[in-house]
Amino acid sequence: MKVRWREHEMICVAVLVAAQIIITLLKIYGPSYREAITDIANEFKNNGYPFISWKNLVLPQICSLVLIYLGYLSVNLVIIPSIKKVPVTGFTGWFTINLIKPLAAIAVTSFLLAAGVNLISWFALPHLYNYWDYPFLSIFGFNERPLTNLFFGLDMAAGIIGFTVAAASLREFIIWLIERPGPGKEYRVLVTNTATSLLFICLLAVFLIHPIRENSRLFVAYVIPVLFLYVYLTYWLFPVKIKIAAGKKLPAALTPSVIAQLFFSTLAGSLPPVFILGKDASPFPFYVFWLFLLLVITPVCWLFYLLGKDKIARCRNMEAALARSTADLQFLRSQINPHFLFNALNTLYGTALKESAEHTAEGVQRLGDMMRFMLHENNLDFISMEKEMEYLKNYIALQKLRTQSLPHIHIEDNIDEVKCNGNIAPMLLIPFAENAFKHGISLKDKSWITIRLTCTGTTTSFEVKNSIHTRSDEDTEKDKSGIGLKNVAERLKLLYPGRHELHVSENENEFTARLVIY
Repeated sequence: MKVRWREHEMICVAVLVAAQIIITLLKIYGPSYREAITDIANEFKNNGYPFISWKNLVLPQICSLVLIYLGYLSVNLVIIPSIKKVPVTGFTGWFTINLIKPLAAIAVTSFLLAAGVNLISWFALPHLYNYWDYPFLSIFGFNERPLTNLFFGLDMAAGIIGFTVAAASLREFIIWLIERPGPGKEYRVLVTNTATSLLFICLLAVFLIHPIRENSRLFVAYVIPVLFLYVYLTYWLFPVKIKIAAGKKLPAALTPSVIAQLFFSTLAGSLPPVFILGKDASPFPFYVFWLFLLLVITPVCWLFYLLGKDKIARCRNMEAALARSTADLQFLRSQINPHFLFNALNTLYGTALKESAEHTAEGVQRLGDMMRFMLHENNLDFISMEKEMEYLKNYIALQKLRTQSLPHIHIEDNIDEVKCNGNIAPMLLIPFAENAFKHGISLKDKSWITIRLTCTGTTTSFEVKNSIHTRSDEDTEKDKSGIGLKNVAERLKLLYPGRHELHVSENENEFTARLVIY
């Protein structure tokens, strides 16, 4: 699912331009405008200019609308995509051809916009009768000699394009925040698409009734707050704050917090008429509108929520299940590491050659226990801490068996000394240990790994420290960071939201990862 804000906006702008062109044609060729056209024609003739209605009136007004639309399209289809290609890693990355392209596009668009305004002014000569019939041209300043200076209005054109680029960039940044991976992405996209579609429909409605100015103000003052309240209640307050899934009835679900939010949200929705209507607003309609939002619109939103809550719940649950399945799949792939299994079997083979079968049997048993755990326990949502610790013990023991003949490698842990109760997600601790043995062991240099597990009440703390070594150029995994720690961070967000702390740090010699679950 993608955010459709950009598409909704471009459709809305296209409809607005088309509607304004139609309104302009109806206005110019309407019976009430004939007298005004006669006055304009006389003004042209008095100043020594011939007047042709379609050339000096119709075409300029339509072209001014088309010019605005072309500038908008240039920003969204040329400038913004080129800005997205500018590298943001490193200061020197800005000084590349990727930066020149958007700057050149902004400069060319600004110049063409200013030139277009000059050309329209040359045909329309709005300074002869009424510049305010061309509100877009009036922004660029009074120009009684168009086309004598091709750069007239360039500064204002650059300002308009710059402002549009800034607004579009802010939109793209918000879209990036909404679409960022993680819990809640699909739901954020759903709410955004609903809100933007309703907003642009409202804007179109306001524009289409704009000729009746009072109705337009009333629409903005009373209808738009209702729509925003609908989005807030249906997609935030009701699904997040009221736990219908838990079987609570509405009266029991109305906690003081929910009632307070209903009170203040409806109160905030009743304020726009006061600011929009100004002196035309009176206290009595304000209180009536507030009661209308609280006692009528809120129950209606509740009914709409009940009709669509299954769809919303499915969206949220499917998203969590998909994210969890993806994380579990990546985690399983990262754990069933062929390199680790190959090294372990080589270690057992070397041990069997050097000594009796005692150590070999121990290694085989531990490896079998680990494989059994990965095949059976890993399919469960949660397992006992005892089983998780047993897997961790086997893993560390196998690694010690592999490195026991190397005196410069020191491995220390307290897993055998700790007793932890409660449950934990399976294979949540092992990535930290695996990362330490993967990156903290050198066959030549002094190496160390320290693993500490602490359980106090409902709090579990797990800390792993390992030495850091520079990898050789021949190492195929030199530039690969792996997915182990990234994956466990995603799993923690899904399984322990707001109930964990993960800190990763390093200095020149040591890497430290610390996880706290509470």
